[in-house]
Parts: sequence; structure tokens; C-alpha cells
Amino acid sequence: MGLQRQRDVISNNRIILSALLAFLGLMAAFAQPLNSPGPLGPPSDGPFTQYHGTPEFTFVRMVYTGLGPSGYYKAWYTDWPKSDRQFILGVRRLTNIRVASEPRTIAPTDPEMFDYPFIYSVECGHWNLTEQEVTALREYLNRGGFLFCDDFWGSWEWTNFERQISRILPGSKIVELPMSHPIFHSYYNINRIVQIPNVGNAMYSDQTHEQDGFHPHCRGIFDERGRLIVIINWNTDLGDAWEWADLPGFPARFSTYAYQIGINAIVYAMSH
Repeated sequence: MGLQRQRDVISNNRIILSALLAFLGLMAAFAQPLNSPGPLGPPSDGPFTQYHGTPEFTFVRMVYTGLGPSGYYKAWYTDWPKSDRQFILGVRRLTNIRVASEPRTIAPTDPEMFDYPFIYSVECGHWNLTEQEVTALREYLNRGGFLFCDDFWGSWEWTNFERQISRILPGSKIVELPMSHPIFHSYYNINRIVQIPNVGNAMYSDQTHEQDGFHPHCRGIFDERGRLIVIINWNTDLGDAWEWADLPGFPARFSTYAYQIGINAIVYAMSH
């Protein structure tokens, strides 16, 4: 067998193994109920208790136009809705924020988006935003909104994300956030960036990266007044750690970091 053929076989085997690990993780995860015991503990009053009065925070996921066809696995609905609900459960237990019982999904072109100071977007490397979405997001951020980007990997997805975000905020500069920035200390003190793998790798492999996204980054974009308006979690999958925090055996170091950075971002967005 030639050298190139050997390399191809090894590469194919790695791809098959990675897919198998992810599949096994998902099968184990699907067997767990939403409120099963885990790092957050079993709920004492049911998964979601209605508040009396108006919540001060609602978790909103952005519905966007993506590169893939309908049903493609890398899209706005990745990990939805369990990830969002599990995150709400954690916010409720770990803080005194009056968070709405149910998350929402809102398109940038929906005027209701301006009612919410914090928007979550997943698989941002697969954005293919329309001009209407670009214009609406620019207005949202310029009027004080905060965009939390998560779960996209590698150089190809980064290039597409850069292209899309430059349409929203022309001339903006993306920078690495120093660990001294308030977003790392607004509620929890976070001293290092942790790479969160997908559930399959977290449970059954030592590999934490995907594609060529070997190193996690937490980057940001600031407005002209120095306010952080976009946080960019690249080469990491916070949503998976929220989603499977209740899965027995899911590493606590991953879910702990994911909840901490998510909660810190909420506190920052609501106080700046």
C-alpha cells in the first residue's frame, strides 16, 4: 500500500471514529430526561416554575438564515430547545436573576428582538444573513443590544463568520478579550478559557477540538464608547455543556465553565 493510500485510510478511520463517538454520546444523552440528576442536582419544584410578575431576563435564541438547507445539522436550532432550557434552569439555581421560565426564538427582523438586551446565536460559522437581517442586527447592537456567539469551529467557519459580522458592523475590530475584562468577573471569577467539546468527545474521548479548531478563543467587538457588544466563543461548544449538564458522567469541568461564562455574560449585558 502506498504512503498516500495509508494516509487516506488513517484519515478516513479518524473521521469514522469521531462520528461514532459523537453518535454514542448522543444516544446516551437522549436516554436522559430533562430533569435527571446531574451537576445541578434534581429540581425541587419541577423543571420550570412560573414567576409571579414580570421576569427581568428572558433567554432569546436568534433565528437566522444559514448556509445549509432546511434540516441541516449546523443551524440556528442546534441543541435547541433542551440547551436553552437547561441553561435557564442553571441561571435560576445559581443566581437570583428572575429569569423567564421558557426561552424564546426570535428572528433579527422581528421588532420584538429590541425588547431583549441579550441574544444568543449558535453555529455562527454558518451564517448566511439576508440584507434585512444584517440591517436589523446592526440597529439592535447600536441601540444597546448584546450578541453572544457560540459553537463554531476551525478556520473555514471563522472566515465565514468574519465576512458576515463585517457586514453587520463594517470597520469593527475583533479582539481577544483579556482575562482582566469585566465579563470574566461580573459574577464568577474566570481565570482561563476552557475548550468545551461536543457531548460524544466529552464522554468517550480525550479530544476536545473539531476541525482545525485546536485552541479555544473568547473574542469580542466593542462599540465606539468602549462597551462590549459581541462576545465570540470560537472553537468551543458551550451549548452542548448546558444541554448535557444533567447527563451522568458528563465532566463537571465543562458544564461549570459553560454556566459561568454564560451567566457572567448575562450580568454584564444587563449592567452595561
